[in-house]
Amino acid sequence: QVQLVESGGGLVQAGDSLRLSCAASGRTFSSYAMGWFRQAPGKEREFVAGITRSGGDTAYADSVKGRFLISRDNAKNTVSLQMNSLNPDDTAVYYCAASSISRTIVLRTTTGYGYWGQGTQVTVSS
Repeated sequence: QVQLVESGGGLVQAGDSLRLSCAASGRTFSSYAMGWFRQAPGKEREFVAGITRSGGDTAYADSVKGRFLISRDNAKNTVSLQMNSLNPDDTAVYYCAASSISRTIVLRTTTGYGYWGQGTQVTVSS
């Protein structure tokens, strides 16, 4: 079992940057692939970015590719999401998630992740 706590959300203007962090506790952090998802009002939760257990492979949604960067520090039990060039379409609650079934590829569906944080709000004004 792993517990996840996100931080770093807030209100920013279009073009700004924001860095989200997720702190994990519980079982060995390096046993889990990690992902970031987001959910805007009235929309389904969608994949944003993911990283494998070792950090050797990452994947991004097309909508954030080139603007967002996911990273992890297995020594500190943290995963981060650096978000640059934010725009109003990025407004959502962002969730950190952990997957115990992902091996060598990044899973992009919510069903692949068994552990979730409580979410952190990101609001981008135009």
